[in-house]
Amino acid sequence: MVVRFQSQLIRAVALCAGFFFLQSNLAVAQGSAANYPNKTVKMIVPLTPGSGADIAGRIVAKSLAESWKQPVIIENRPGAGGLVGTGVVVSSDPDGYTLLVQSASYAANPAIYKKLPYDLKSLTDVNILGTSPYALVVSAESPYKSIKDLVNAAKAKPGIIPFASAGVGSSTHLAAEYFNQTMGIKMLHVPFKGSPEAIQDTIAGRTAYYMAPLQTAIAQIQGGKVRALGVTSAARSEAAPDIPTIAEQGFPNFEIGLWVGVWAPSATPAAVLQKINTDINRALQDSEVRAAYSKAGISIKPMNLSETEKFVRSEINKYTKIAKDAGIEPQ
Repeated sequence: MVVRFQSQLIRAVALCAGFFFLQSNLAVAQGSAANYPNKTVKMIVPLTPGSGADIAGRIVAKSLAESWKQPVIIENRPGAGGLVGTGVVVSSDPDGYTLLVQSASYAANPAIYKKLPYDLKSLTDVNILGTSPYALVVSAESPYKSIKDLVNAAKAKPGIIPFASAGVGSSTHLAAEYFNQTMGIKMLHVPFKGSPEAIQDTIAGRTAYYMAPLQTAIAQIQGGKVRALGVTSAARSEAAPDIPTIAEQGFPNFEIGLWVGVWAPSATPAAVLQKINTDINRALQDSEVRAAYSKAGISIKPMNLSETEKFVRSEINKYTKIAKDAGIEPQ
């Protein structure tokens, strides 16, 4: 009887201790969210300045800094299709003060690399900052005046004519491969360090085309430095309504887009993740953010945490299929 009572007492004490431990952890998590942020927040963009993720990230960072009353710094850490900067975030403290702002390359990389230097489970999907079509651009001096001109030239010289991308495994790479595959053409891939370098080589005429994020290329399009043969969205972009879609040029159902997301280390407290998601969605409704996004050709696509996770997983599956169908061997 005494032994049974002692056993029951020990079990009761353990249950109480566990309850108070959970309550304590919950209080800490709630407290950290209530006080978040109380210092500088760093957003790592694993791409070059002027890239689509960089543009969208800077616009939102400015709004968050104003509402949080804390500095929100964009730090560019380009390299290896975004793997370098992503690795920095994976190895950072999971407290919400180091975030990843990356393009659709995040979903493309698992299809390109046999083994990533990090586990996708090491990061948590936080939000989607916006979406944008790609603009297939050629030099202003290019002989190609339409999508059909480019396709016909590529079919006449299979594997010879070069196209640019913002790096092996980048979303611009797979978007271009999807275009080539859909059109039944073979072209020579020339990867660059980032989007600015890729578009400059296209301006110079050293590469035939670049599947550029619209927000990256819109200034060069409007300035007459490049000619946009088409956008990859289903409908024309409000930011550039004069540019026809690729679909309307005799290639129905052609559609692929760029998006920019935010991630945090997976061990970040749930309450902090929720606050970041909520505050980003609030920032996306800010009139200055909406105006800057519209000018850059970015569409707003606010999501909650579960919607973000579902979207990112579907994009990973899509890019995996594109890479496989295009015959791209993982590196």
